[in-house]
Amino acid sequence: MLEYEQFEEKTIQRKEIYHGAIIDVAVDDVHLPDGNIGKRELVFHPGGVGIIAFDEKDRLLLVKQFRKPLEKVILEIPAGKIDPGEKQAPEITAARELEEETGYRAERLEHLTSMYLSPGFANELLHIYHAINIKKVEQPLAQDEDEVLELYALTLAEAKQAMSDQVICDAKTIYAIQYWESMNKGK
Repeated sequence: MLEYEQFEEKTIQRKEIYHGAIIDVAVDDVHLPDGNIGKRELVFHPGGVGIIAFDEKDRLLLVKQFRKPLEKVILEIPAGKIDPGEKQAPEITAARELEEETGYRAERLEHLTSMYLSPGFANELLHIYHAINIKKVEQPLAQDEDEVLELYALTLAEAKQAMSDQVICDAKTIYAIQYWESMNKGK
């Protein structure tokens, strides 16, 4: 086990900068392990989910959307923020987001892993699920009002090319493609 105490940064003071609908931002003054004082800019996020889902032709379901921080359109696995009340059961978020963004429901959601996306400044924990036996829903849940999405289904070769072309460029979707490759190794 890694020793904790010799690396711990103890908070002296926290200044809350911003409270938003998705994130909160703060700046902490901290005592560093070497005795010096440092500043840490922190982003607090409720966490999220990403869903790896394959259609009946074994193609990965992806959503195309514009991402403002990147100023470009990218392809991603369906994903979303954990809403209040869902924190203890992120699989509820995964089921909801899969249906809202793709129009599919899963017979079962298998938790694959959870990962911190940017632990240097943010506490966002992303839970990745594999959607098993998906079926199209006649009247799916509505998409979020502020989202404009288009559904895509790509083969593994197409997904790898989209990665190469930087159309797929986010960590959760790259993880999904690597997971998919590992599933196909023995085939």
